[in-house]
Amino acid sequence: MNLKLYDTVRRSVVDFAPDKEVLMYTCGITPYDATHIGHAFTFVSYDILQRRLIDKGHTVKCVRNVTDVDDPLFAKARELGVHYLDLAAGEEARFDADMTALNVLDVFSKPRASSAIPDIRKFIALVLDRGFAYQCGSSVYFDVTKFESFGNVSNYDNETMLRYAAERGGDLANPEKRNPLDFVLWQPSAPDEPSWETIWGPGRPGWHIECSALALRDLGTTIDLHGGGSDLIFPHHECERAQSEAATGKQFVKHWMHVAMVFMDGTKMSKSLGNLEFVDRLRKTHDPRAIRLALISNHYRQEWEWTSSSMTNSLVRLKSWALAKNGDGDAGLAEVRDALDEDLNVPAAIKVLDNAVAAGHSIKASAKLLGINLES
Repeated sequence: MNLKLYDTVRRSVVDFAPDKEVLMYTCGITPYDATHIGHAFTFVSYDILQRRLIDKGHTVKCVRNVTDVDDPLFAKARELGVHYLDLAAGEEARFDADMTALNVLDVFSKPRASSAIPDIRKFIALVLDRGFAYQCGSSVYFDVTKFESFGNVSNYDNETMLRYAAERGGDLANPEKRNPLDFVLWQPSAPDEPSWETIWGPGRPGWHIECSALALRDLGTTIDLHGGGSDLIFPHHECERAQSEAATGKQFVKHWMHVAMVFMDGTKMSKSLGNLEFVDRLRKTHDPRAIRLALISNHYRQEWEWTSSSMTNSLVRLKSWALAKNGDGDAGLAEVRDALDEDLNVPAAIKVLDNAVAAGHSIKASAKLLGINLES
């Protein structure tokens, strides 16, 4: 059976049939705070995909960036009175510890945005040379009117794009911009922010250009799959695709995959609202395998609510799975593979394993495909 995944651009579940080596980019963290359950759900979901691809005989070249040049990081560093790189290093280490605890496979590379400044300079020059951007003072902006298919990733109309841009830092009223939806590629830095020299003036890159430059540098012009949380569809991924294809003249991404948001107290988990549950806090008192199991009990495309019973239920399930001893451990494995091939239907795979355990069969080998090690 071919692996099928939902494609955000095509708005349907389609075959995902890459070559033997899969080129995959997932948007990583901005390292200014701990990993909450919403973040973890995203990265564990892509880990399930990576595991199934490897199980099918592929090698996966996955790049997961670290956004260490961005407004939220600088703001948090100011608030704490620390250097932004010190804050980033500490939070990046905490994130890596969380991912290790959750048994997330390592990725090909975890590049920092700050490592790509020379690549970003060249990238912006390409976009300017091809007529898709303009300079105003010491800033460079992408001209969305020059890119005819702008909006094709999100499938949003202009009004919806304007609304999301306003909510997500789009700076619509900036008088330097020709169009409210134009987005910054290079900008002057504030006095306490890092700054690099360019022919357009000293400053720092915009948020969107960082991922494009890293993907192009580490994976090449066209990649098989690009992922991230659904809140990144617009503006981030819309802008990323536009500037990448403007620079290269070639397709940037073959398949766009997005993971749904996690809610708590009826509202999307948000650092600004404070309705969060942190992985590092949970794993102090709970088996990390149970945390992972609580996450993957939900389909990656469906929004869901984290509640006080989330861990209780997963701990009970983990205990029952570990106690089942009959057989060689591969009960339900074929059905689990089939479920994963149907748009990563992990809840269906878990139901298969629950039924096998209820019949007394060991599922150690089958559970490993979901990243749950029952040997511990």
